[in-house]
Amino acid sequence: MMRALLAAIGFLTRVPVPARVFDDPLAQSRSLAWYPAAGLLIGLLLCALAWVLQTRPPPISAALLLAAWVVSTGALHLDGLADSADAWVGGMGATPEQARERTLTIMKDPRSGPVGVVAVVLALLLKFAGLASLPAPAWVPLLIAPVLARAALTLAFVSLPYVRSGGLGQRLVDAPRAACLVALVASAGFCAIGGWRGGLALAVAALVFAYWRHACLRRLQGMTGDTCGALTELIEAAVLVAMALSY
Repeated sequence: MMRALLAAIGFLTRVPVPARVFDDPLAQSRSLAWYPAAGLLIGLLLCALAWVLQTRPPPISAALLLAAWVVSTGALHLDGLADSADAWVGGMGATPEQARERTLTIMKDPRSGPVGVVAVVLALLLKFAGLASLPAPAWVPLLIAPVLARAALTLAFVSLPYVRSGGLGQRLVDAPRAACLVALVASAGFCAIGGWRGGLALAVAALVFAYWRHACLRRLQGMTGDTCGALTELIEAAVLVAMALSY
């Protein structure tokens, strides 16, 4: 259990963990159920920084929080968002089969095109605006947003086929379903710390996930690691903005 948790933390964050956990295939598979816990760790680190910055001007606090958020994940999900945005626009084809193949091919390209850059800028701008608009120190949004975003990754692997053979997500397709379902229920229950705003965050995350799932099934007949990264960023931005608008 501990190795699975460390594997989740090591993959989703830049928190140092023992290298041996990545050599354990069973721990890698079971780590999917611990993804929301890795999100909680990110939220706790952000809350600690928010506490330090709570008397500082909101724009400065928001910028530093956002920078810490990106650094804590190594921009892993932003990379997926950029690749997905480029592929979704450039992958349009005359037939569904052509669109699928073009999209998957473009996602393999390590370079970012203008659409990918714009998508990343917009996501960061929305996050910054949300953080700057929330009343300091914004404990609840900083905890709920990363938890729901990583819980969405768990749900994605439980409910969608992984279409990239040999990709980073291939090791997660055999994750224990029962443990993943427990993690999803716990993540939904965790939103209760925010009262009705927590319920709002959960509803917004569910809507984003439903739209993302529909789009992935229609274009790719499944999902990839890049589209999962995009999902994480979209949910975090949507939850922050929705909760900021609720005040």
